[in-house]
Amino acid sequence: MRNVTMLILGVSLSLCGAASADAQWGNLKGKFVFDGKAPEPKTLDTTKEPMCGAHKLVDEKLVVGPDGGIKDVAIFVRTKKADLKVNPALANPPAEVVIDNKNCRFEPHLVPILVGQTLVVKNSDAFSHNSNLTELGGAGANPLIAPANQATYKYTRPQMIPQPVACNIHPWMKAQVLPRDNPYFAVSKPDGTFEIKDLPVGKLEFQVWQEGAGNVDTKAWPKGRFTMDIKAGDSNDLGTVKLDAKLFNK
Repeated sequence: MRNVTMLILGVSLSLCGAASADAQWGNLKGKFVFDGKAPEPKTLDTTKEPMCGAHKLVDEKLVVGPDGGIKDVAIFVRTKKADLKVNPALANPPAEVVIDNKNCRFEPHLVPILVGQTLVVKNSDAFSHNSNLTELGGAGANPLIAPANQATYKYTRPQMIPQPVACNIHPWMKAQVLPRDNPYFAVSKPDGTFEIKDLPVGKLEFQVWQEGAGNVDTKAWPKGRFTMDIKAGDSNDLGTVKLDAKLFNK
């Protein structure tokens, strides 16, 4: 009987410890949608490389889904690293993050990365690409990458806006890399939804950015910034965030 009691006590203490740990962290979710009639995506001129014609590429500066969801909106914590508690579960991120020259475009189009991680730039196409990586305050790089080869680069400092990536051989090819000093970032999916997990409970400042709009400057979010009191668990929901068409006329 004593052993059973001790077992129950041990399980109870374990559950209490897990509950206490969970109470320190919360998840933030939401959905970005285009408020109005979305413009038709601009078809890109790829005649410089005949093998690219089959892919029917369009400008990805603003991608709006059938239900109005906006793809590739970046949302990230801009609270200073010194004032930010990070969940220990996020302490060992993957060593590498991959961006690929594939089907005459960069995939993904917007890539978040932690300073310290290695950006691996692949080439899955049957012809060469260069990948011109720029870094504000850093060296940057512009490797020529043959088919089935790759190059690497490490960003040296966090940035508040994504850094451009381009192929000078195929000038329609563009992408963005967002180097950060904390793991609290997300990029909206094709349906406009996003989620940032394991945020520390308490007030945090966030930044919202989209390639066509820059910092998403609204009445509620001046310069694309807002502060939110994060609660434990899944109760943190921005809901559907409608972004006015005028924001993208830049």
